[in-house]
Amino acid sequence: MDEEFIRNRITELRLKKGESEYQMSLALGQNRSYIQGISSGRSLPSMAQFLKICDYFEITPLQFFDTEAVNPQLIRKAMNGMRKLKDEDLIMLIGFINRLQSDD
Repeated sequence: MDEEFIRNRITELRLKKGESEYQMSLALGQNRSYIQGISSGRSLPSMAQFLKICDYFEITPLQFFDTEAVNPQLIRKAMNGMRKLKDEDLIMLIGFINRLQSDD
């Protein structure tokens, strides 16, 4: 992974969320050009700010680096819901997922 990946991933997730650089900067409690500075390559977020960015997108740091996940926010919500299910409900859910995948 390199700096370009981080910049591009923030931009990708921001666009999926439908937010401007300005809106995201303010939501993170930064000056209005903060995200523009990251996107343009002038700066990178600190570790603390990176974690806030992940929270902003409602994803984990692992999901940030998982480029195969089409919609990491939905995956996180699904995972949080699955953690609360009983074993028999998880088994039914796995069966449903398998059925959906077999239609491809």
